Amino acid sequence: MRFLHTSDWHLGRSFHRVSLLDAQSAFLDHLVATVRARDVDAVLVAGDVYDRAVPPLSAVELFDTALHRLAEAGVPTVMISGNHDSARRLGVAAGLIERAGIHLRTDPAGVGTPVLLDDAHGPVALYGLPYLEPALVRERLGAVRSGHEAVLSAAMDRVRADLATRPTGTRSVVLAHAFVAGGEPSDSERDITVGGVAAVPTGVFDGVDYVALGHLHGSQAVTPRVRYSGSPLAYSFSEVQHRKSMWLVDLGADGAIEAAERLDCPVPRPLARIRGRLDDLLADPALVRHEESWVEATLTDPVRPAEPMARLAERFPHTLNLVFDPERTESDPLASYAQRLRDRSDQQIAEDFVAHVRGGSGPDDTERTVLHGAFDDVRVDATVQEREVGTR
Repeated sequence: MRFLHTSDWHLGRSFHRVSLLDAQSAFLDHLVATVRARDVDAVLVAGDVYDRAVPPLSAVELFDTALHRLAEAGVPTVMISGNHDSARRLGVAAGLIERAGIHLRTDPAGVGTPVLLDDAHGPVALYGLPYLEPALVRERLGAVRSGHEAVLSAAMDRVRADLATRPTGTRSVVLAHAFVAGGEPSDSERDITVGGVAAVPTGVFDGVDYVALGHLHGSQAVTPRVRYSGSPLAYSFSEVQHRKSMWLVDLGADGAIEAAERLDCPVPRPLARIRGRLDDLLADPALVRHEESWVEATLTDPVRPAEPMARLAERFPHTLNLVFDPERTESDPLASYAQRLRDRSDQQIAEDFVAHVRGGSGPDDTERTVLHGAFDDVRVDATVQEREVGTR
């Protein structure tokens, strides 16, 4: 059976205030054309269909059109909700839509109920694990502990229990939206850290033939059987080195991955990060290749130059982001606060603050636990509020 694995469409998202609606529409055109041209048996969409719980009408219309086109192609599609989606909103009318071959899996209670497909070699069970917010689903899934690993393990226990009831030789596929250990993140994914731990081990997914992951925006194979498709478009300049693609996966009669091919997605405009003094950037002949790119420019001038954005735009008309990082020594008292905080988590920053106000004595284990809990509560409250807005 041949699957086309994609995820993280983020319909409705912009790129530094530039609308990506046309680029997202072009991607969906490409998706449908690929389904038809490459004899795809099923499409797997591993979450974050929308960029937020209440997407703009233009994004909803684009999604609606995509569903109609996939249904007309006669190819089953399995979709799960991601951490950006409102699960209840995305899952509206799922029962009716399923009649058209579009299977929306947004309810955690249904993780052990597969979509069943058949090919010449027998049945394939596809299990959809929507994004599982630990604080909200732990009791429903009977997880013995809190955290992503615990709730995903509980969900996979249900998957394996159902799979054990299926005929011998039934192949299995899981769709999940999570941060799996070994994956390489970028700046554009929303943090899903719980208790200071975001990543779950690949062993959670033992017992199935293929795991179609969403959440991380870079296409990557964590193992030959556990893969991220990545987002079809770049959503931050941290993705400048990404090759945006989908996975075309052939699942053999015995459950082996016979082939996994990366299919490139359309690129609306390349990204470029340039760095240096303003006059040097404007004169450097090596930067000609970036003149039509979306550009993030980091200026290192010791003194901020006059009208830097306007001057950059004369050569790089699609400059979208301007960063100032003056050339300074580490001992310079004017070194930016943002630079000192670079690559540090909220938890680490809070612990540093405690140490600062105590004259160097950081938090003890009990206080660290309190800080973990405080950050988790804030994030969960924000998630709940977003979902409540999405259901009004």
